[in-house]
Amino acid sequence: MGHSSQNDSPSSNTTRLTGAEIVWATLEGEGVRDVFGYPGGAILPVYDALRKFPIRHILVRHEQGATHMADGYARASGRVGVAIATSGPGATNMVTGLATAMMDSVPIVCITGQVSSKVLGSDAFQEVDITGISLPITKHNYLVTRTEDIAPAIREAFLIAKSGRPGPVLVDITKDAQQASAEFNFDAAAPKAYRPHPMQSHNADSITDAASLIREARRPVILAGHGVIQSGAIEQVRALSERMQIPVACTLLGLGGFPASHELCLGMMGMHGEAWVNQAIQQADLLIACGMRFDDRVTGSLATYAPNAKKIHIEVDPAEINKNVKVDVALVGDLKQVLEILLPHISSRANSPWVKEINSMKGECAVRDIRNLPDNGHLYAAHVINDLWNATDGKAIVVTDVGQHQMWEAQYYKHDQPRTLITSGGLGTMGFALPAAIGAKIACPEKEVWVIAGDGGFQMTSPELSTIAQEHLDLNIAIINNGFLGMVRQWQEFIYEKNYASSPILSPDFVKLADAHGIAGATVSKRSEVDSAVKTARASRAPFLINFLVEKEDSVYPMVAAGSALHEMIRRPDNPMIETAEDA
Repeated sequence: MGHSSQNDSPSSNTTRLTGAEIVWATLEGEGVRDVFGYPGGAILPVYDALRKFPIRHILVRHEQGATHMADGYARASGRVGVAIATSGPGATNMVTGLATAMMDSVPIVCITGQVSSKVLGSDAFQEVDITGISLPITKHNYLVTRTEDIAPAIREAFLIAKSGRPGPVLVDITKDAQQASAEFNFDAAAPKAYRPHPMQSHNADSITDAASLIREARRPVILAGHGVIQSGAIEQVRALSERMQIPVACTLLGLGGFPASHELCLGMMGMHGEAWVNQAIQQADLLIACGMRFDDRVTGSLATYAPNAKKIHIEVDPAEINKNVKVDVALVGDLKQVLEILLPHISSRANSPWVKEINSMKGECAVRDIRNLPDNGHLYAAHVINDLWNATDGKAIVVTDVGQHQMWEAQYYKHDQPRTLITSGGLGTMGFALPAAIGAKIACPEKEVWVIAGDGGFQMTSPELSTIAQEHLDLNIAIINNGFLGMVRQWQEFIYEKNYASSPILSPDFVKLADAHGIAGATVSKRSEVDSAVKTARASRAPFLINFLVEKEDSVYPMVAAGSALHEMIRRPDNPMIETAEDA
């Protein structure tokens, strides 16, 4: 059987194939090189046909891991990630990964086997209505019961996953559709061309209004979200910033979309953002929101959010306009395209007193200065992440789990390049880091990849260490081990009078656990040992795990408590008493 290579245009010839073969032939035609999956009865025909196709299959240890690997693959590469599972529990195990990708607008396609169409609805063995279950957490999904519908469904799934606002798509294929045969023609299965939403037109009046607001503003701030990276609008946002001397604040998922080392980069905004960033937003007279959705972790209390600022929202998804924050000008469309239309209407501005004012605020609250955490015999997570940033020259792909270490990474590892921070933002999925890093390493084998995970989240998906070993991946793992579910403990300290209910967590000896998987490791408990361990890991050319035993009751500062205004930050205390922003 002749199949086109991923570099050739697919053949227009019609071939008769089984449904299982059509799955792989269609994926091959879409340029897929790697898939992540776990076999089972209802998907076995597809697995049986895999040997005929030049696609690498990575055997995961849990189907949730497969979706996170596809997710990490997509975030690191910009290509669509693919995960495969069987029916019933195989499919339901993918739900958390689908929701994670949906919340963060990540293009993945999940293919699941389903029981034979003859027994659908009969509660057959391992039958579950996965399209019904996943409807709210996918961009679209399909139940395919006929062999001739497989290729069109998969091809349309890829188009939907990556067009407009990206997201996950699920294709559920019955076993009999996999086993029967049909004519396959890749070109004939092409979906209709993507048509942007009718609102997605760059209205000339709106462009004029936006340009006028930008020219008139004296205290503007650009809010750079995940859409800057997804749209590939890095240069356009930088041009807007530099031309008008507008400082740029980033969301968590926007980090790397504007270089951290740039003089106009403020850093991360929001609940654990830099104090001067949140103050700048609150004092701004114009916010230019680029590919972000005004998430509650970014805005704090909506009633007090940027009260004196006009707001321009550039966003590909019309549903996000005026959803959380009412805006003055909406530019609905692809961010890169909109900015390319807007930029010719913007002239240059010289030095900005506003930037100097913000820089003076930085001096008052340089909590992020590592010198504020001296080496006093205690090992802090901030030490670890700062030293890792120095050792890697800030160029590694860092994949974090969720919790305190995630925020410390965002604060202390400075990202100058897009797609170098991969993290679960919207859903906050513990257990995300290890499998997502596997996906990132498969997508970018030439790049250095580091996992930064807490001791709690790491235990959720640690069996994927065997996947790393089986695939011989040169992947480095840093566990920030404080013996607690750290962010839960922090909230309990600040809000629940230090009632540490169920937040202390017992962990295995992570180095021994790694060794059981054939992976080398080291334990570090002193700052003086960090550089040596990181150097060993980087030189090993094999997977390496470092168990960092850090200060147990350290907290992430600043912190905007839920329901508080963005400027009402709990700041790092000079003493055990917690200070508010007004006292700091």
